[in-house]
Amino acid sequence: VQLQASGGGLVQPGGSLRLSCAAFGNMYSINRMAWYRQAPGKQRDLVAAITYDGSPNYADAVKGRFTISMDKAKNTVYLQMNSLKPEDTAVYYCFLLRNYGLGHLENWGQGTLVTVSS
Repeated sequence: VQLQASGGGLVQPGGSLRLSCAAFGNMYSINRMAWYRQAPGKQRDLVAAITYDGSPNYADAVKGRFTISMDKAKNTVYLQMNSLKPEDTAVYYCFLLRNYGLGHLENWGQGTLVTVSS
């Protein structure tokens, strides 16, 4: 399975971006897809996740500003980011978790840079 993320870029504070992550390959038993981010010098943190049945959850820092969604037909997860702040600047990574036997399989995308600056 490969994950291809896109949509990052430079945006002014208060602006919006939409990230996309398309999954290619043997897409069976999807448990959830998610977005993580990693700012320079910091750990990688969960931003938002969505289960295959469509239940989302968000980090407190992005609640009310970001929306995660999944298009099952396209095996694609989106992250709509509104009211962006400088502290949202980071490399954003998409993540796929699949059920496999009694465990799980994890896949990561290559990351896309989001820079929020005036």
